[in-house]
Amino acid sequence: MLLNIGLLIIGLLVLVWSADRFVYGAAAFARNLGLPPMLIGLTIVAMGSSAPEMLVAGTAAADGMTDTAIGNVLGSNIANITLILGITALFGAIAVSSTTLKREIPLMLAATALAGYLLHDGQLSRVDGIILLVAFFAIMGYFIYQAVNKDTADKLDDDIEAEIPNNVPTLHAIIWLIVGMILLPLSAGWMVDGAVGIAKYFGLSDLVIGLTIIAVGTSLPELAACVAGVLKKEDDLAIGNIVGSNLFNILAVLALPGLIAPGAIDAAASGRDFYMVLGTSTALAVLVLSTGAKKQLTRWHGILLLITFIAYQFIVFQSQ
Repeated sequence: MLLNIGLLIIGLLVLVWSADRFVYGAAAFARNLGLPPMLIGLTIVAMGSSAPEMLVAGTAAADGMTDTAIGNVLGSNIANITLILGITALFGAIAVSSTTLKREIPLMLAATALAGYLLHDGQLSRVDGIILLVAFFAIMGYFIYQAVNKDTADKLDDDIEAEIPNNVPTLHAIIWLIVGMILLPLSAGWMVDGAVGIAKYFGLSDLVIGLTIIAVGTSLPELAACVAGVLKKEDDLAIGNIVGSNLFNILAVLALPGLIAPGAIDAAASGRDFYMVLGTSTALAVLVLSTGAKKQLTRWHGILLLITFIAYQFIVFQSQ
């Protein structure tokens, strides 16, 4: 048991650190190539922040633990909105002025609805995985087109510009990129092995371990990024980290178990847990896109989100 706890903790720490180094190296390298900051933020940084979910889901699926992989995706999206955004809102009210984000959020909802439609039959097939991946590349193509052909300035541009590493030698950027690429899969394997051992010890299902311990762990990079964004008064970047991560998770990461280990899934995943993802995503859209208030997401909203997270965790564990 102690070995499993150690594997989980070490795997999580290395996973979070290597994901940060991967994003640092990739973003610095992309800047040195002359890519627009908005393009780097919407693609490399967004994908990099979801690298823990991607590696853990892929590792779990390769080990035949499809429900853990799916639970990681659904649980991470729930944790990103209720736990991560809830904690972030406690540090200060959050307003969104970016037109880019106001386009991204409806796309996140559409992607969530697509995933729900594919999961509702209790199966995640290889065809479902391909559909999700095609949708992901289509949306990424749209984002790239918008970033390259945008005529007006966007508040998110300044926030992203401030966060992308500057004056990093290309060789250093490549080294950090390689370090991240090596350590990410290794640490994901340690984390999954430790989580599986703990789950077996306490009699938890594969789905529950993915929805809880693993999901919260892989969402930690978003927590650090969001809190830092709010403290720096970069509200759009804080929300953008959540929206971008959830969009990447529900399409690209969810596609992995379908492609690697297609088959039947736990009924709770396509029912209770998916509806929780849809409900929290809809709540985020309403809070962020509503008009009238200068600060749409207040500390009171943060408290409500945290209560929702705690209540959901209680329900999940009670179902065991």
